[in-house]
Amino acid sequence: MEALKTILYFSIFRYPLKIDEIHSYTNYSDLSETSNELEHLINQNILTKVDEFYVYGSDLDSVIKRMRGNMYAKRALVKARKKARFIAKFPYVEAVGISGSLSKGYYDNGSDIDYFVITKPNKLWICRTLLMLYKKIFLLNSRKYFCVNYFIASNQLEIEEKNRFTATELKTLIPLQGKEVFKKFYQSNRWVNDYFSKFEPEIDAIQNVKKTLLSKGIEFVFDTKIGTVTDYLFKGITLKKWKLKFRYMTEDDFKIALKTTKNVSKHHPSNFQKKVILSLNSKVEEVHKNFNIELQKEYV
Repeated sequence: MEALKTILYFSIFRYPLKIDEIHSYTNYSDLSETSNELEHLINQNILTKVDEFYVYGSDLDSVIKRMRGNMYAKRALVKARKKARFIAKFPYVEAVGISGSLSKGYYDNGSDIDYFVITKPNKLWICRTLLMLYKKIFLLNSRKYFCVNYFIASNQLEIEEKNRFTATELKTLIPLQGKEVFKKFYQSNRWVNDYFSKFEPEIDAIQNVKKTLLSKGIEFVFDTKIGTVTDYLFKGITLKKWKLKFRYMTEDDFKIALKTTKNVSKHHPSNFQKKVILSLNSKVEEVHKNFNIELQKEYV
């Protein structure tokens, strides 16, 4: 029931899928295998087919929601590409990609544009601080088109949390800047194929990062002991601030949602990863209870 697991996952976001999309998330070798499972699920009244979309339950309005979101996403992606080129010019940025809902082809009035940033080793916190200062000063702290909430350094490219949520995020990630770094990134995260065996990232269209003279000058200044100390200082200040602001979070949740290490910075205070996995497990239980179908649960 690999197709069903995928449909349940995306139903959390009220995002029905087409058969080719569903098939790409399964380990079935032939599309007919996915088609047979979908036909069986429709006959069991577990799924409903609306035009080319497969809907879990009776959430038929989700089809209209998706189509509208797809239309808005095309416009938002144009802006996102420009912003990604801009972000790539910042000191110590080595690669930039689009994550979140836009990377899945969806955007609406409540969406942000999320960027995944890979930085030079030992300079992640300088890079992050400069981007945050730009957002606060020039964008008045608006994250609508400039949500940079996930940074990793290029000497630690493997994503530590390995589950369906992170595998889906890596599969749908749109890499835009930093071709060579993204090549290494995908090589370091081949575990995604354990979830989605047909996953083959698109590398050819990724642009190379081009730095401005100002950016090069800042890097020259901080490629010294001053930079090492400054990076450590910025990390400490951020961690202290987050621990105070999010003191209500458990230690385990904090380590995942607000990971703060030398090579990783995550700012996901809503702990979206955990919420999604818990929601998926609830749907797995629902399917077992209502249709006697056993599916494996997921873990953070």
